[in-house]
Amino acid sequence: MDGDGTRDARGTHANPVPRPASPPEVPAKPPEAPAVPPRPARAPGAPDGSAFLTWLRTPRPQALPGVWRFGHRPRPAEEPERVPGRQLLSGAVIAFLVGWLIWSLLWNGYLGGWWLLPLFAMIPDSWAEPHSFASVVVVYAYYVLIAGIIMVGVGRLGRWGEIWRRYGPPAWRRAVPGAVPAPAPEEDPAAWPALRAAGAQDAAERLAADARSGLMRDVDHARIARAWQGVQRGRHSLATFTGAVLSHGSAACPHPSGARDLPARQARHDLVTGQVRIGTAADDARNPYAYRGAGLALGPDLLGTSLLAVGPAGSGKTGSLVRPLTESLCLHALAGGAAVVVVGAAGADLGPTDAYDVVVRIGNPDSVYDLDLYGGTTDPDEAAVVLAEALAGDLTDQHQGGDTRRSTTVLAQLLGPFRAVHGRFPGVPELRQLLDGAPGPLAELREGLRAAGLESLLRELDARERQQGRPGDVGGVLADRVALLDRPAFAPFFDTSGQSRPFSLKALDHPVRVRIDLPQRGHADASRMLARLVLAQFTASVSVREDRSLFACLVLDDASGVVTPEAVRGVQRLRSAGAGVVLTLRTLDDVPRPLRGPLLGAIGCRMALSGLTPWDGQDFAEVWGKEWTEARDVTDRQIIAETPAGKAVHMLRRVITGKAPTARAVTVRQVERERWSASELAHAVPAGHAVLSLTSVKGEHAPPLLVDLRG
Repeated sequence: MDGDGTRDARGTHANPVPRPASPPEVPAKPPEAPAVPPRPARAPGAPDGSAFLTWLRTPRPQALPGVWRFGHRPRPAEEPERVPGRQLLSGAVIAFLVGWLIWSLLWNGYLGGWWLLPLFAMIPDSWAEPHSFASVVVVYAYYVLIAGIIMVGVGRLGRWGEIWRRYGPPAWRRAVPGAVPAPAPEEDPAAWPALRAAGAQDAAERLAADARSGLMRDVDHARIARAWQGVQRGRHSLATFTGAVLSHGSAACPHPSGARDLPARQARHDLVTGQVRIGTAADDARNPYAYRGAGLALGPDLLGTSLLAVGPAGSGKTGSLVRPLTESLCLHALAGGAAVVVVGAAGADLGPTDAYDVVVRIGNPDSVYDLDLYGGTTDPDEAAVVLAEALAGDLTDQHQGGDTRRSTTVLAQLLGPFRAVHGRFPGVPELRQLLDGAPGPLAELREGLRAAGLESLLRELDARERQQGRPGDVGGVLADRVALLDRPAFAPFFDTSGQSRPFSLKALDHPVRVRIDLPQRGHADASRMLARLVLAQFTASVSVREDRSLFACLVLDDASGVVTPEAVRGVQRLRSAGAGVVLTLRTLDDVPRPLRGPLLGAIGCRMALSGLTPWDGQDFAEVWGKEWTEARDVTDRQIIAETPAGKAVHMLRRVITGKAPTARAVTVRQVERERWSASELAHAVPAGHAVLSLTSVKGEHAPPLLVDLRG
């Protein structure tokens, strides 16, 4: 054996194989021409569009709210009656024995020969000769027919077909998705029949060719479909749309960023229906049968009623809910159908920064963008309303300045004169000095108003000076709140002099992707105040948009301290404005007690994750209400046999059913019970699961569903 572990060619190992002295001579054959491989359908390395076409042609039937429609197979509304396996098998065996007994009695003549009369009536006399071939064939064929009739009868009685479907090869084979057959051209979405019907055959051919060659993606399809909707609504001309498609193909009508996809995806998205899959409805008796085992998904039709998720830290709010939703909304933005603003702590798992058009890192000197403190408005009264909500919206005590109307009045008395004199709103240090009543800035402002002859604004400033220092004045409270932003870490931010690049939520008229990072680690109070500011600006901006077909969504990864009376009223108005918010909370204790009921009532989609406290579960149980259910009271009384025959029958019944013979009394009542009780929400929701109720913008409801967020 050689050193490399191979055997020696000389045959020194045990039982060597005899080798011929010389290799046999093989007659030479003329060399054959090498076989030419078939020509490939496309060039090497060229993309293939079969996967995209399969995805596009997959059926998406109409389904209940929240059901993942991609390839969905609807189930019946009611669960069919399922016979226990032991009882099913025992019945099948007994049916087989009964059939065997009947055949044995017929074959041995115990039941007479009546069953042979049809045979004797049909065969001719010439076949009645003993041992003739024809008579043998006909007689045994008749026997097989009778035996088959008996087996069919007992098979139906014994439910052999159900056993075959439950335990046979149909149950072994897994559902393997096959190739989706190409539909008719007038029904094929890859052929763009709507464009052909409108006379844009050339554009439809170009898009279909890009789809077949693999140059089109799901975002491209959704973006071009969105642009075509603009043509149908009269916002764009058909000639402009057709020219763009013929020139650029699937890259036509691009997003302003030029991006056609996200850097990475973690969730499953379907841009045809606008859904993102977040989990699977558990196969639980508390879920309706039509939902069990179906995928659960969210889309703009559900997020338009807003969503609230409550669960402790580590329950999966960010990873299982917020991250998939932000991915989906960013994809919709690239397709021109949504504008999204994501607000979270710095370092939160909200996706890569490359997935956003604007990233505002408040407190980070490397931030390219700034946040407009006044929401991009030029109206002092409107700016005062939004800023008052951010500064004093969470103060519920009237003696501490909790009335936002008084805060709005104070801010308007200062913002209006300052803008009239300087042509801009005050920065954070200037606003703090005005609220503190510093004599220098107020005197300078007064002189500017007198020089400009603005007597009405001068009276506003005089009223502010008279109220300053009096009991109940909220100026000091507002100054203390503004002082939270007048810190060295925020010095480069909230600039109003035009030297920075402020982002305003007025830009939600366009499909923009925005991420705002808050410095929650070192400035928790300032972060909560800024979150209230963003929410107030969002609700004020989306209500005055012209194009409400562009879905706008605000995602707050942590809404602690954000829920105020004005915020709840603003959320109630979002549904009609084509917008929604996504709020996450660790506990409902972060919301003032008087606002918990109104908040849960204003939100259409509610999610309770595992680990919820019984106190939070009680609020969810109240808002989900009760339902009428059928309560069955079963009373079993054991039957005692006194005769040997009865004991034998009872023993056989015990062997078949596995239970002792009993006489059962069943009482059925209609009772009203909670859909999910507080105790069940606190202790019966497994880890990685959540209870989710849904409401669509059309008013369709889905009851609370137990959802596996890991499926």
